[in-house]
Parts: sequence; structure tokens; C-alpha cells
Amino acid sequence: MAEGGEDRDWQRLDKWLWCARVAKTRAACSRMVEAGGVRINRQPTDKPHARLRPGDVLTLALGSPERGVVRIWRVLALGDRRGPASEARGLFEDLSAPSPPSPQG
Repeated sequence: MAEGGEDRDWQRLDKWLWCARVAKTRAACSRMVEAGGVRINRQPTDKPHARLRPGDVLTLALGSPERGVVRIWRVLALGDRRGPASEARGLFEDLSAPSPPSPQG
């Protein structure tokens, strides 16, 4: 059996966010989830231990409330480890709309 009781078809949300390099520590990922900054398949969650599976769609509120960024990611794979950024990018597909160009002037 996998670490922490995880099965091969799911992973704890906080651990996946850490592997995807959303925050530097797993504790910071847990705090982000507990603060209500994550939705799984459009459903709000405040449980860092929520089960995440490939195909799930995450809505992430990143940054401060004043300058926050919303990202929408489809989970492509579960993380085995926290590797380099290039490896982390393979865990998800970014479905977010491109940012509008900033006004020049």
C-alpha cells in the first residue's frame, strides 16, 4: 500500500499541490486548502486530505486577495515526488484563459 494509506488511483490534495510546486512546503499547501483557496470539480473544499484523481479539475486562487490569480488545472497524473519544475508541469494541464494584455501607456 502506498504512503499514508493512498491508493494508486488517488492522492491527497495537499501532497499533489506540493508535488506540483504550488507552494514550497506541504504545510503551506494545506493552509491554502484550509483557507478555501481550492475547488475540486467546481466543489469548494477545505480538506487537505481530499482525494484527488487524474481527470479532476482544480480551481486555485493563488496570491493575495488584492492581486490574486485564478488558475484552472486538469490533473493529468499523480505525483511520485517533488521533482524539478519541468516534472511538475507534467502533472497538470493549464485550462486557464490567457491573461489579457496590460494597457500600454
